[in-house]
Amino acid sequence: MEAAIKQSSLDIAAIRAQFPVLAQEVNGYPLTYFDNAATSQKPLRVIEALNQYYSVYNSNIHRGVHTLAEKATNAYEATRASLQKFINSGEKEEVIFTKGTSESINLVAATYGRQNIAEGDEIIITGLEHHSNIVPWQMLCEEKGAILKIVPISDKGEIDMEDFRDLLSDKTKIVSVAFASNALGTINPVKEIIEAAHSVDAVVLLDAAQAVAHLKVDVQALDCDFLAASAHKMYGPTGVGFLYGKRHLLEEMPPYQGGGEMIKEVTFEKTTYNDIPFKFEAGTPNIADIIALNEAIGFINDLGKENIRTYEDDLLAYATEKLKAIDKIQFIGTAKHKVGVLSFIIEGMHPFDVGMMLDARGIAVRTGHHCTMPLMQRFELEGTIRASFAVYNTFEEIDTMVASLQKITSRIN
Repeated sequence: MEAAIKQSSLDIAAIRAQFPVLAQEVNGYPLTYFDNAATSQKPLRVIEALNQYYSVYNSNIHRGVHTLAEKATNAYEATRASLQKFINSGEKEEVIFTKGTSESINLVAATYGRQNIAEGDEIIITGLEHHSNIVPWQMLCEEKGAILKIVPISDKGEIDMEDFRDLLSDKTKIVSVAFASNALGTINPVKEIIEAAHSVDAVVLLDAAQAVAHLKVDVQALDCDFLAASAHKMYGPTGVGFLYGKRHLLEEMPPYQGGGEMIKEVTFEKTTYNDIPFKFEAGTPNIADIIALNEAIGFINDLGKENIRTYEDDLLAYATEKLKAIDKIQFIGTAKHKVGVLSFIIEGMHPFDVGMMLDARGIAVRTGHHCTMPLMQRFELEGTIRASFAVYNTFEEIDTMVASLQKITSRIN
């Protein structure tokens, strides 16, 4: 059956016009950018915010009393207040600025983890995790003599809640899971996971890198203990992210790094640490990019996350149906609930070769293991071809990719 193109309430042409990078040609073809799970493109309002900071009020924050310092501080803290509303944290002090999801998870492992994990304790992750949500816990387990347990996934790329519950015990101290898989797009049943983990008094960290731009994220409704995310996957700058943590946990945790701003008083004999969130924000932060993140939040809010989700779901459904018609394509990850990620292989071709052939036609996809090597090993693959969608993508771009893949596969004997 021919895939139907649904009418969106969004003006996609007007949205695309806000992204200068999309107007270019690559290798003589209009750019088709389907690598959004790796990093999304940036609207002009984000780019202009960076330029405005450096051109008009470049200054360090919190410590200065002059006009530029005050303006920079206010803009920086305005982003924290926007993030509080964006994820519905109880208070803005529960939002910690970091370099991104990876640093946020490492912060929790190195502070809460070191403080609370002992020999024989257990940490649970899933078979879907990004390396950033595997390696910090491995390091912690090696240091403390703890045990890392893995929730297996099905051939569809889903976890079984019964398998998860079977792993839970009174030894479980931390559960850290992806809200949505970067490699397969699977949306995990995180509310159910959190409730089950809390029943054995374990804390839960959600890797929300692939969720914050696409799904409703309400940390109070979810009741997660920690949540990590990156700006560059939600139309914001690179090198910036945030950690949400419940106040009582953050207050009990030791600092992650020492330096300026994370202190109240320093003597050679003793240092008194600052209140949250500043206790975890040592040194001069990435001021410009944190300020620009506020514009990315505004971009998402102006479009409406529900509108974005509906449109991206339509793109995913359309692409899935179109690619089904190509015999040699095999989908990897067919979960019932997904974000806009389509991962597949082509029989008889290496993903890297397919990626280069698509790039020759101006189509940017991601190929490889997507920083999920254990997941690829689960499917006995070196990697996949991943097309991931954002609100500025179009059905016509999908048609372009499909036509290119048809030509590529026609050459296979």
